Amino acid sequence: MYAIIDNGGKQYKVAEGDSVRVEKLEAELGATVEFKVVMVSDEAGVKTGAEVANAKVTATVEKQAKEKKIIVFKYKAKKNERKKQGHRQPYTQVKIETISL
Repeated sequence: MYAIIDNGGKQYKVAEGDSVRVEKLEAELGATVEFKVVMVSDEAGVKTGAEVANAKVTATVEKQAKEKKIIVFKYKAKKNERKKQGHRQPYTQVKIETISL
């Protein structure tokens, strides 16, 4: 059984026991969070739309951290114009506990 959840404008395929990195959530370590369910697939088949309106995916927050730094470098040739920036995207790592319909 797996589900497609929606978080931060992105969709993630999750199953029970998975550990997933999602967009940063305002939650403490060990807190329980719920996600909006877009689709559920189980032995009976695929369910979407009104069929999953009451479905829930419950997860526990494992870690709040930042990704590895990426370098953003912009320049204009022959103009001596340069701009160097670094960026570390924050994320929340969650462990999927249950998928219920």
